Amino acid sequence: MPLATTGELVTRAAAAHCAVAAFNIITLEHVEAVIAGAEAADAPVVLQVSENAVRFRHGRLHPLARAAAVAAERARVPVALHLDHVQSDDLLRQAPGAGFSSVMYDAARLPYTENLAATRAAVAWAHAQGLWIEAELGQIGGKAGQERDAHAPGARTDPEEARAFVADSGVDALAVAIGSVHAMTTRTAALDHALLQRLARAVPVPLVLHGSSGVPDDGLVAAVAGGIAKVNVGTALSVAMTRAIKEFLAARPEAVDARQYLGAAREAMAREVTRIIGVLSPPARAAGISPVSRP
Repeated sequence: MPLATTGELVTRAAAAHCAVAAFNIITLEHVEAVIAGAEAADAPVVLQVSENAVRFRHGRLHPLARAAAVAAERARVPVALHLDHVQSDDLLRQAPGAGFSSVMYDAARLPYTENLAATRAAVAWAHAQGLWIEAELGQIGGKAGQERDAHAPGARTDPEEARAFVADSGVDALAVAIGSVHAMTTRTAALDHALLQRLARAVPVPLVLHGSSGVPDDGLVAAVAGGIAKVNVGTALSVAMTRAIKEFLAARPEAVDARQYLGAAREAMAREVTRIIGVLSPPARAAGISPVSRP
């Protein structure tokens, strides 16, 4: 089927009080695993390519993007392409020609005024190209160059500041800092659900949770019930992939055919995708929490 758009998938999820899962991809095996996992769950999904992934691929966006687009067009469920954590304006401008319907423009490392100015300029350009754009406010942490601790005073997203930021920047979605941390390999992050509910009431656009791999299932369910409409997942797939390869090679130390251990890794990632989508799909009543009404 034709490529879906991220904006359409997130808007539908928000209206249904659920969340669309957005998985970061690095290899073709990631692409195939995410689509297979979404098909098994019979659910839409977003394929995300981060600026770090582009850097890993020698700075070339199009090879992975085109492979993802071709695979997405052959999927049995709606699939959208999203360019994630973009700091480079040059990379931002490559998005429309590479098949992306959306971009997360990341100026959160900057002071508020500079973040707002940079994001406003990115939004103006992106909207002129028909791109849906997400930004970040607060300090989620866990990425290179983010020295501030995600749990330090002032790191969390302030609801009134978020309201003003969205109104002044024109972004279509906002990633918020509520206790999750990027790149966690343990599922011990404790989200501030009271803050999330305040943010959901203050901000009129869909909210996004980054660093979701470190959040336990019950925390994810409560986050969706509290107003999160897009959940980003990256490290969980890396953990599943690495574990499967290690287990395969430990059991078969003589193996040299990459198709064998990459096949095992792809299957493990697909199972994790299906599992995570299942966690995010139940409506708010599954968490015993009433959905938050938006302004």
